[in-house]
Amino acid sequence: MTKLPSPFPITVAVIFATLHFLNVQIQLAHALGSGSTLAVSYASATVCGVVAFQSTHNIQCYSRGLNVSVQIQPNVSFSTISGGASFFCGLRTGGYSLLCWNPSNSTFERQRIYYNDSIFLNNLSVGDNQVCATTTTGVVSCWRGGDGNGYTRPFGVTQFGSISSGFGFSCGILAGNDTIRCWGSNPIASRIESEFGTMSMLSVQAGGSHVCGVNSTGFLVCKGDNSSGQLDIPVEAQLEYRELALGANHTCAIRNVNGSVVCWGGNGDYSVNLTNGVSFEKIVSGSDFTCGLTTANLSVLCWGPGWPDVSELPLPSTLPGPCVRSSCDDCGPFPQSEQLCSGSGSNGGANSNNSPISRSSTIRRQGSRAMRRQRSGTSSKHADRAEEFTLGELAAATNDFSLENKIGAGSFGIVYRGKLPDGREVAIKRGETGQKMKKFQEKETAFDSELAFLSRLHHKHLVRLVGYCEERDERLLVYDYMKNGALYDHLHAKDNVEKSSSVINSWRMRIKVALDAARGIEYLHNYAVPPIIHRDIKSSNILLDSNWIARVSDFGLSLMGPEPDRDYRPTKAAGTVGYIDPEYYGLNVLTAKSDVYGLGVVLLELLTGKRAIFKSGENGGPPISLVDFAVPAIMAGELVKILDDRVGPPELNEAEAVELVAYTAMHCVNLEGKDRPTMTDIVANLERALALCDHSHGSISSGTISIVSD
Repeated sequence: MTKLPSPFPITVAVIFATLHFLNVQIQLAHALGSGSTLAVSYASATVCGVVAFQSTHNIQCYSRGLNVSVQIQPNVSFSTISGGASFFCGLRTGGYSLLCWNPSNSTFERQRIYYNDSIFLNNLSVGDNQVCATTTTGVVSCWRGGDGNGYTRPFGVTQFGSISSGFGFSCGILAGNDTIRCWGSNPIASRIESEFGTMSMLSVQAGGSHVCGVNSTGFLVCKGDNSSGQLDIPVEAQLEYRELALGANHTCAIRNVNGSVVCWGGNGDYSVNLTNGVSFEKIVSGSDFTCGLTTANLSVLCWGPGWPDVSELPLPSTLPGPCVRSSCDDCGPFPQSEQLCSGSGSNGGANSNNSPISRSSTIRRQGSRAMRRQRSGTSSKHADRAEEFTLGELAAATNDFSLENKIGAGSFGIVYRGKLPDGREVAIKRGETGQKMKKFQEKETAFDSELAFLSRLHHKHLVRLVGYCEERDERLLVYDYMKNGALYDHLHAKDNVEKSSSVINSWRMRIKVALDAARGIEYLHNYAVPPIIHRDIKSSNILLDSNWIARVSDFGLSLMGPEPDRDYRPTKAAGTVGYIDPEYYGLNVLTAKSDVYGLGVVLLELLTGKRAIFKSGENGGPPISLVDFAVPAIMAGELVKILDDRVGPPELNEAEAVELVAYTAMHCVNLEGKDRPTMTDIVANLERALALCDHSHGSISSGTISIVSD
């Protein structure tokens, strides 16, 4: 068996990994019969790809039955390909010609089924025995088996935005209202169309007898036959998938967070344990196997009952998306487009004899607009949860974003206090303007993250999202106004030097604030679906409302988490110095325990009143970590020496509570995540500590301390 590629290679992979970190996608999804740069013809176990790093984008195929790699039409460029049961087809660059091949014939003899130099095709879609494509106006044309015979197509001159084909049927999204229309000889077509009804869809992908896609609210929806569980979408796939590949009775998806593959249906025969740790750019499915294009080196892996061994195919690097001559402003250029498209680092056009339309060096991220809508939502997506404001409305609410109304900064911009026309006080976070593209992408990503998460998270201890504004290059988020500001300011502001200067300066209140924050984080880890890792827990992201209830804020760096006992590796560590998990920072391993570390530092702040990083000595000195300062004292039983003088010595009933908080904090900041408690443990300890503040007890050892590590 060929060794699987490393999930963390250099050069191309580094760039692609960075792309994943920014949560920007290349192509929405590929099903049994959707056009892509990777395709399979499953009856002969043939896998084909459009070759990268060449000025002429020919097709190269590997046939498992023949165990040979064949170059198809070496002097002709193709934009997309798609495969059926016993043949596959390719759409020539420019869309003026459609060719098909039968790979069971070792000569791969071609047959041209369409040629028109004035009406171009796109949206190529091949099912088991039919070929369909749309013209540039959205009208569908279909052929059967590449032999030129007619194939049932939608009634009338119906226009489609996208199409996909399964076993004896095809489905598409109507250009007018985004609903699903299906056609073909398979009775499942009418059933699927009926089950989708009037649902507005962003994408559609067909399998053998089922169809999946993303609806306008951003959720993955599957309809049709479910005899093998192919419609049973895992909970974690609802909002985090990047691409789909549908077979006869199974469905696979690429996860956004790390490019790994999750599959369901197929009676459990599509386990991808052997591909763990491998990141994929795209996946395609035949009837009984799935293939993926790896991020590492653009190589192809296949697995499933119809492909018993998981191995790297002897194919050259495959394009991660079709090359187009425009810059594709709607979807953004793909990294290394010039080299991937032309092989020379400069704009590479095909010979005029091969293509009537010259190419530029841009790879289209098809479907990225839909994915952006899936992540951040449109006005319809958030109509019941978050309001959409105009830039003018928010400018008026903040007196044109005046400095007097500036109250802080968040993950992607400045936060202003504002007052809406109906009297509501709000906090408005405005992405920084006038930045370079990298900064814009970071702003866009943070905006998308907060909007996607907070629009569906509702908890007493999370800051509530009121609405948003997405206008031109402006990105703004509107939250409930937290009257009493950030915990950081109460602990570290220069004017907070007297015990009476802040409500926070009592042990009971500090423990209550810690418990509030812990409950909010526990909700993210254990009850949000899918679970969420905040990645930037710190005292400045814990805000206090008018009733001094603490709420966790700023989800700009948050990621959907893996299963509780799993970890994954984003492309680089993110967070704030002093709070960032050393295991995450040093080894790039992110788990829910990374948030536990950040909260542990906050607990130490509450106990000592010192910043996460502070200078030792009254006249300044070398910076010291709060963890390095506090943990030795706690371990030595000298907690009283480091407690915040502004609060004063704890009373008898408070002393046990403060000691319990200290021991909890010490365990939270263990170097290894497996040695840290869970958020449920932390909440239990803080609840007990708060109760101790109100009732005198004996020694702390008489109770149970919940410190359970994995």
